[in-house]
Amino acid sequence: MEQESGVRVDHGVVSGTFSLDGQTFDVDNNVWVVGDADECVVIDAPHDVDAIMAVVGERRVRAIVCTHAHDDHVRVAPALRDRTGAPILLHPAERPLWELTHGTTVAWDADLADGEQIEVGGTVLTVLHTPGHAPGAVCLHAPDLGCVFTGDTLFNGGPGATGRSYSDAGLIVASIRAKLFALPGDTVVHTGHGDDTTIDQEKAALGQG
Repeated sequence: MEQESGVRVDHGVVSGTFSLDGQTFDVDNNVWVVGDADECVVIDAPHDVDAIMAVVGERRVRAIVCTHAHDDHVRVAPALRDRTGAPILLHPAERPLWELTHGTTVAWDADLADGEQIEVGGTVLTVLHTPGHAPGAVCLHAPDLGCVFTGDTLFNGGPGATGRSYSDAGLIVASIRAKLFALPGDTVVHTGHGDDTTIDQEKAALGQG
């Protein structure tokens, strides 16, 4: 997806594991990179710095924006910061999950807040705080690009999982209805795992079509 301004969304898939509550699973994570030919932001940092940098290319990374702090989304964030010099951005409510992976001696650089705007490559990503899958989970709406990056809050087929620590099934549905279903129906949903969907498709799946 590329606009006349040169802003584009690049995508890769990186394989690894997700661990929480004493269990480990193999997972494939989407890597989303938004920007132009010169600069970009990376959304989430799963599994492998080299694989992420293959999507980035030669561009300057302005920020590493974490949708939440499950280990499959932040495990290599500090190493990616070391490679690129870009700050890690995370909602402060994610501290307990971040510390499960990185302890208390490695920190992120700046807190994300609901409504915050991140400018890159001539476009803007608006932060939407969407707790439920995790307490500080966020989505990133790019109205110029007609898309939203939902991490593990909303998938093709419904809400993200809420069966583990720090998650809340009622809260994730409330977040989706309040924040994501308020977006235009044709907004493309770029997820943390699996295929794209649209807001209208997921409204219908949740009985709000």
